[in-house]
Amino acid sequence: MGLGALPIVVVAVAFIVLYKLVRIVPQGFEWTVERWGKYTHTLEPGFHLLIPVMQNVGRKINMMEQVLDVPSQDVITKDNAVVKVDGVVFYQVLDAAKAAYEVSTLEIAIINLIMTNIRTVLGGLDLDESLSKRDEINAKLLRVVDEATHPWGLKVTRIELKDIQPPRDLVDSMARQMKAEREKRANILDAEGFRQAAILKAEGEKQSVILAAEGQKEAAFREAEARERSAEAEAKATQVVSAAIVNGDVNALNYFVANKYIEALKAMADSPNQKMLLLPIEATGILGSLAGIAELAKNAFADQQAPRVAAPTRGNPPPAPQIPR
Repeated sequence: MGLGALPIVVVAVAFIVLYKLVRIVPQGFEWTVERWGKYTHTLEPGFHLLIPVMQNVGRKINMMEQVLDVPSQDVITKDNAVVKVDGVVFYQVLDAAKAAYEVSTLEIAIINLIMTNIRTVLGGLDLDESLSKRDEINAKLLRVVDEATHPWGLKVTRIELKDIQPPRDLVDSMARQMKAEREKRANILDAEGFRQAAILKAEGEKQSVILAAEGQKEAAFREAEARERSAEAEAKATQVVSAAIVNGDVNALNYFVANKYIEALKAMADSPNQKMLLLPIEATGILGSLAGIAELAKNAFADQQAPRVAAPTRGNPPPAPQIPR
């Protein structure tokens, strides 16, 4: 029976030796090789042969980029506010030998290092800066942790703070403060709007007054010009009547007096306060004036139709005009 079990033992030993001899490293991993317990070299992905018993696989290192969750922790900010902070870190092993032999429990070391630096960075900032400067905090953490993990053969690619949670009472206080700030800005905007409206209204009134003054100035100028022209026409009419009187034509004087007389009667009749008008006027005077006007028109028409006559000489003056009574 002992001889019958010998082939089985030989096959088992051969299988173990073959297993120890042939090593296939999968893609994305690197294995360290130890000879008599000492690191000698690193196996890259592919087929490899090792000397059984003398050489063994030490550590199997994942060379792909990996993600670690940073657990939540309480952090005290610069202004003594307690906040809960958690995050996530992305890293990649660049040197398998350093990651295997320079640090024990690599993932735990990375998490503890990041948690410590989070407390350090946020402890130098107040609460408002901690909530508003996420990018600066992430960049500072990345720079510090990457430098600290370089001897371990790691490359920390990204560190992100997932959540920063202030206490509930502090959140309520911040909400009230934000509401008060918004109301303040709204009041300021309302006051600014009223101010602009008042300024625009005052500017409009100013322009209205200026335009009204300019209109009154133009109206006064036009009125003065009209009065001036009326006075010139009146003076010219008076001059013409005077010349007619000098030439012996009394009908022109009658026309002038009758015209003024009728204008005066018209002004008295158009007065809004005038209810009754007493006229102690002689009818003969009015008739005489009207007759003078008719005679003046008749003479003017006759002068246009008759041929011109010679002017009287100095020795024979014209006959004196007869003034109708």
